[in-house]
Amino acid sequence: MNTLRILPALFFLSALAPEMAPAQGAFGGPIVLNPDDVQAFPEPTDSIVAKRPEVPHGKLEMIEYDSKSVGTRRKMQVYTPPGYTPDKKYPVLYLLHGIGGDETEWERFATPNLLEDNLLAEGKAVPMIIVMPNGRAQKDDRPVGNVYATAPAFAAFEKDLLQDVIPTIESRYSVQTDQPHRGLAGLSMGGGQSLNFGLAHLDRFAWVGGFSSAPNTKPPSELLPDAAKDKLKLLWLSVGNKDGLIRISQGVHLYLKEKGLPHVWNVDGHAHDPTEWRNNLYYFLQKVFK
Repeated sequence: MNTLRILPALFFLSALAPEMAPAQGAFGGPIVLNPDDVQAFPEPTDSIVAKRPEVPHGKLEMIEYDSKSVGTRRKMQVYTPPGYTPDKKYPVLYLLHGIGGDETEWERFATPNLLEDNLLAEGKAVPMIIVMPNGRAQKDDRPVGNVYATAPAFAAFEKDLLQDVIPTIESRYSVQTDQPHRGLAGLSMGGGQSLNFGLAHLDRFAWVGGFSSAPNTKPPSELLPDAAKDKLKLLWLSVGNKDGLIRISQGVHLYLKEKGLPHVWNVDGHAHDPTEWRNNLYYFLQKVFK
């Protein structure tokens, strides 16, 4: 696990929210757990991402597309499941990365392709296409130099996602293009993006997940339209109980609970780290598109 890439992201987040400065050794401030901040699923083992030669494997490829909204050619990784065929239409899950990452981060941290391969072999997931774009919508989208200064580019990605990324996938792959067959999830900064964009566009996304969502997450009262209860098939919130940013997710959870909006709330024993994101993606993949 490349903690050197995680730490810059964390310090950037404290810059986003100065009031959440480290206290008592915990990034983001002291952690206070509520009675229902508990783990909802058993802790999986590392075997969930083992490359098993006996199971069929999907294809992972890097593709390029012309982004009219950014004004440049950009990259994204795309996973197609074993046996992918243009004779069938597949649902699509879009996965968004953190402030210090790019289109390769999910693959480096959580190997979604192996998670999905193994779940499919066990009959626990739906065959789907998984898209991992670059959520930094600016011409120089590499995570180098002062990545903290790229926060506005993450907000601008909403336009690139809706106007360029999704149309590219739907023109090049055999996919279902309706709202019930499109999901959006992300880690850290990408978790905030997923909640912000997914809940703002419930005509596009029926499945939304925020893993360790960062302070770019909008206030809960601004996130949820009145139609959310009728249009959402799954809203997933997760965070580790050692994550100093836990208050972001706690606030969303408490608001959802107050409004009576069903959602998954999973608080496990991890921090702001790849194991947290891998484990929640593992369970999210078993729920989505069913």
